[in-house]
Amino acid sequence: MSRNRIVQVIAIVVALLALAGAGSLGPAINASAARHQLVYVDRAEENAPPQVALGIALGALRGVFVNYLWIRANTLKEQGKYYEAMTLARAITTLQPRFPEVWSFHAWNMAYNISVTANSREERWEWVNKGIRLLRDEGVVYNPASLVIHRELSWIFLHKIAGYTDDANQYYKRALAAEWTEVLGEPPAHSPQTRTQEGAIQAFVDWLTPIARAPRSMSALEASAPDDETRQALRELVQELRTRVVDDMGMDLLRRWTEMHAVLSSSYRTFVEQMGEEARRARPRAAALADLMTDPRYDKAWDLLLPFVRRRVLVDEYHMEPDRMIRYTKKYGPLDWRHPAAHALYWGARGVENALPRIRKMTVEDYDFVNADRQVIQSLQELYRSGDVYFSYLYFRMPELRIQDAGGQITYSLYLAVPNPHFVEKYGEIVEEVARRSKYDQEARIYTLYDAGYENFLKDAIRFFYRRGQKDVAQRYIFKLINRESLSLNDSWKNERYAQSLEDFIRDQFEDERFKSTYVAQSEVSAAIQAAVVALLDGNDELFRSNWEYAQMFHKRYTDAQVLLTPTGRASGRTEVMDRDFRFYAGTHVATFVSMLDVEQAEQVYQRAPNDLKPFIYMVMRDLLAAAPNRAVALGGRDFEEVFPQPEGYEQFVAWWTNALREREQAARRLGEQQTAPPGP
Repeated sequence: MSRNRIVQVIAIVVALLALAGAGSLGPAINASAARHQLVYVDRAEENAPPQVALGIALGALRGVFVNYLWIRANTLKEQGKYYEAMTLARAITTLQPRFPEVWSFHAWNMAYNISVTANSREERWEWVNKGIRLLRDEGVVYNPASLVIHRELSWIFLHKIAGYTDDANQYYKRALAAEWTEVLGEPPAHSPQTRTQEGAIQAFVDWLTPIARAPRSMSALEASAPDDETRQALRELVQELRTRVVDDMGMDLLRRWTEMHAVLSSSYRTFVEQMGEEARRARPRAAALADLMTDPRYDKAWDLLLPFVRRRVLVDEYHMEPDRMIRYTKKYGPLDWRHPAAHALYWGARGVENALPRIRKMTVEDYDFVNADRQVIQSLQELYRSGDVYFSYLYFRMPELRIQDAGGQITYSLYLAVPNPHFVEKYGEIVEEVARRSKYDQEARIYTLYDAGYENFLKDAIRFFYRRGQKDVAQRYIFKLINRESLSLNDSWKNERYAQSLEDFIRDQFEDERFKSTYVAQSEVSAAIQAAVVALLDGNDELFRSNWEYAQMFHKRYTDAQVLLTPTGRASGRTEVMDRDFRFYAGTHVATFVSMLDVEQAEQVYQRAPNDLKPFIYMVMRDLLAAAPNRAVALGGRDFEEVFPQPEGYEQFVAWWTNALREREQAARRLGEQQTAPPGP
C-alpha cells in the first residue's frame, strides 16, 4: 500500500471517529446549551417583528443579518427615529438574546430618548420603567453574568431617577417609592433602636426576613399555619380575595392592600367604617377588602399570606433575591428600597459579584469593574446624602385626599430624602474594598481618585455629625480623616491642617472659600433647618436643638462676612440670599417646609414645635386650608382649630410679621431705584 493511500485511510478513520463522537456528544451539548440559554431562537413568537422571522430563515447567515440590523438601529437613533430603532433593537434581542450591548441600547432608548418626548410625567415614568423592566426582567435573565447590563440598569436608577437632570425626576422618585411600598410594605419606623447603625441594620434585616423565609408554594403556606383554625382562615381568606377583590394574587393584591392599609391607618378610617350601602355598591372591591382587613378572624392569616405574596412578586416579577437583599443590607447598611439608590447599589453590586468568577487571564480586559465599582460607591454616597426617606404613600396614590387650592390644583405629596448617617462608616469600608480591586488606584500611586473622593466625603460627614450634636462621632471621623489607610502620598501636608480641635476644624471649614459662596451657605443653613423640622417629625428634641443651633451659627457667620454697612448706616448685602434676621429667614423656611407635609404630619410638627415657631406654621396652614374646596376631607372631618389651635401671642406675631414685610418691601423698592437711577455727572 502506497504512502498516500495509508494517509487517506487514516484520515477517513479519524473523520469517522470524529463524526461518531459528535453524534454521541451533540445531543447532550445541545441540551445543555438550551438549558443555559446559550442558543438563538429557532422560531418566531406571535407578534414578533418581521425581521425575526427573516433572521431565523437565514440560518447560518443570521449573524451577518444581525450586524446589519444593529447598524440600521444606530442610524435610526441618530436620526431621531427612536420608535423605529426600538423595533429593530427588539428584533436583535430576540434573535441574539446574549448580546448585552443591544439590551443596553434598547433600554437607554426608552428611558432617555423616548421618555422625554412624552406629554405628561406619568407617560415619562412609564417609558423609564419600560427601560428598567426590559433590563431587569429580560436582559439580566438571559445574561445573568453580564456586567454591561447590570451597570446600565444601575445607572438608570442612579442617574435618571435619583438624579435631577430630568425635570420629571420628582415624580419618578414618588412613583418608585409608591411601587416599593406596595412590594415590601412600609420600612421600619424611626425608633431608639434605629438610632445606631447596628440597630438600624438589624431592624431592616428583620423587616426582610419573613419575606425571605416565606414558603415557596400555596400548599407549603397552608402547611406552615400553626393550627387548624388559622389554616382554615387562610383558605377562606384566599378564596374571598380571589372571588371578591383581586384579579391576581400578586401585585394587584399588594397594591389594593397597601392602599386600604394606608387609609385604615389614617384619620380617614372613619370614612371607611361609615361607608353606606350606596358607597359600598359603587366600590365593591374596596368594601370587601376593608371587611377582610378589619375582621379579627383573619389577622393571623394575613400575617402568613402577605410575606408569601411579597416573596413571590420579588422573585417571579422583579427577578430579585430576598436573601441577597438581606446580605446587602448587612454589608452596605439599612437599605430603604423606596430609594432609587438602593436599587442602583443592588444591581451594580450584583453585576460585579456575578462577573468576578468569570474572569480569566485572557478576558480580564473585557470587564469594566472600575466604573461598575464607582457606581456602587456613588450609590452609597447618595444613600448617605438622601437615604432617609419620608414619603406620603396615601396622598400619592389617592390625590383626591390632598389639599386643593381654590382653583382645584393639587399639592405635591410629600417625598423628603434626608441624610442617613448609617452609611458613613459603610462608605469607607467599601471604598477600601474597591480600591484594592482597582488597577488605577493602587497604594503605590501618589494620587488616587478614591482617596480624593473619600477625603471630601469625610469632611462633609464631620460637619454633618457636628450639626447633629454628635461631637464625639465628628471627632472620631477627624481622626479617621488624618489616619486613613489610603492617604495619598502628596497630601500629607493636609494632616497638619486637620490635626486640630473639632471647633477649630469647623471654623476652618466655614472660612473655606467654598463655604463663602451664596449657594453653599444657603444650602448648608437650609439643610440644617430642614433637618430640625424632620427631627420634630420624629419627636427627637435633642436633634432639633443641635440642628437649629448649627443653622443659627452658620447664618450668623455668613451674614457677618457678606453684609456691609454703607456710609448712610443702611445695611446692604453684596450677595444677600439669606435674610439677616434669622427668625424671619428660619420661620419662613419652616412654614414653607411644613406646607408640603400631609395634614397629619404638619399636625405632629406643630404640636412639637417650640412656641416661637408655632405662629409661622399656624399662619401658613390657615392660609393653605382657608380656600381649599376639600378642606373637610383634608382635615379628616375635624375643625381647623382642633388640629391647629391658635398659638399664644399670635396677634403680636401678626403685627411683627406685617411690619417686617413692609420694611423688606421698602428696602427692595429703594434698591430698585438705586439700580435704575441715571449715572451722576
